[in-house]
Formats: sequence, C-alpha cells, structure tokens
Amino acid sequence: MATAQIPSAPTVKKGVQPLRAGQGTSFIWRKLHSLLGIIPIGAFLLEHLLSNFEALKGPIAYGQQVRFLNSLPMVRILEWVFIFLPILYHGLYGLYIWFRGKSNLVYYPWAGNWMYTAQRYTGLIAILYIGQHVLRQRFMGISLPENPGAAFAKVQHELANPWMLAVYIIAMIAICWHFAYGIWLFAAKWGITPGEQARKRFGYVCAAIGLGLVIMGLASIWAFVGPRYQNAPEIAPVSHLVAPMQPGTHSA
Repeated sequence: MATAQIPSAPTVKKGVQPLRAGQGTSFIWRKLHSLLGIIPIGAFLLEHLLSNFEALKGPIAYGQQVRFLNSLPMVRILEWVFIFLPILYHGLYGLYIWFRGKSNLVYYPWAGNWMYTAQRYTGLIAILYIGQHVLRQRFMGISLPENPGAAFAKVQHELANPWMLAVYIIAMIAICWHFAYGIWLFAAKWGITPGEQARKRFGYVCAAIGLGLVIMGLASIWAFVGPRYQNAPEIAPVSHLVAPMQPGTHSA
C-alpha cells in the first residue's frame, strides 16, 4: 500500500532581499527609508561624532565648534530639513517595518537573522536616545545656540549622573552598530555588493567602520567624565578665541 509522501520543508536561503519595483507605494517608502539612513542621517552622524571629538581638546574648542555650527547660514532650516525630519521619518518607518516583519530566530538561527533583530533593537534604542538627547540638550536648560560656551559644562553635568553615563555609552554603541550594519544593508539592497563574497568582504569593511566610530564616540564621552577637564568653567570664553583683525593688518 502506497504511503503518502510528506513534502519536505522548503529550503530557506540566507541573503538580503533586493528592493524591487512593482511593489506599490511601499517600494518608494522603503527606498526613501534606506537612502535617508545614509544621506543625510549617516552624514549627520559622522559630523556629530567629529564635532564631539573636539571635546578632547577642552571646553573652549568644543564651544567653538558649537558656535561654528550654529553660525551656518539658514542653520535652523537646515536643521529641520536635513536632520530632524529625516530622522523622524527614518525612525517611525523603521518601527513600521519592524512591526510588519518577522525574524526567524527560533526556526532559522542564522547570523543574518540575528543581525536583523539586532538592527531593529539598536534602531529602537537610537530613536529613543536621540529624542531625549535633542530635548535635553537643545530645548531644555541653557540655550546652547545663544551660549555655545556652556556646551561642554552642560554635557558634563548630564554625564555626572551614572545612569545617564550608562545611557550615553549604550546608545553610542547601538547607534554606531546600527549605522555600520545599515551601510552593509544599503549596499546589498541597492545592488552595490552583488554576490555573497562581495557582501562578506564588505561586511568586514562595515565592521571596521563601526568599530572606529564606537572608539571615537567613547573617547568623546571620556573627555567629559575624565579627570583632565573636571574643573571646566560653566561658560567657556569661546568668543575670545578668534580676535577680529584690525584694518591694515595682515595674517601671518
């Protein structure tokens, strides 16, 4: 007597699904979400880390950097168009993708699925941290655009709280991870790294980028909590850093 054959489970292959056309408006929203994660959000992250790295030079250098950024033409428009709104869209649409997605951690515990899950949770950490950070540093307490010399002391006072220091460290690692793996995903989904070997090699590059950013971020945090600048002034004299040239004088 013939027995019924139980069909074998379909073979599931690891990889990254490319973004394909013909999937309705979600295709456009996903393309925009992916692109904004690199430009301008990724570019802003790099600029922010480089600006914070100035803290290693002391309160005056850090305040000078804050003053420079706030003196850019149309800085408030640039802030909303290229920073706040893109981050808001990227974060909210990322949550939407997460709630609609599924990671097969139990059934298919491959590295790719673990990466998928880590990317989602680090994204959640990032958006929560950025929200509170912008609120506390930009809109609460002394206004830094008008008082850039107070920037170092303001961050230093916040990091004096051990809980906030832990939040900063965890968020720094999470955000750098999220961005580095986001670069890898961007390259894979946009066809920049076709093939498994290309994605594998580029994965090492992205890991090195992520590690370098983490080191920069943690070094900046250390500048605020380390012993070197513990007696930093509440208002650093950044306005006296660059003296205006008198008529008839020449630079060296």
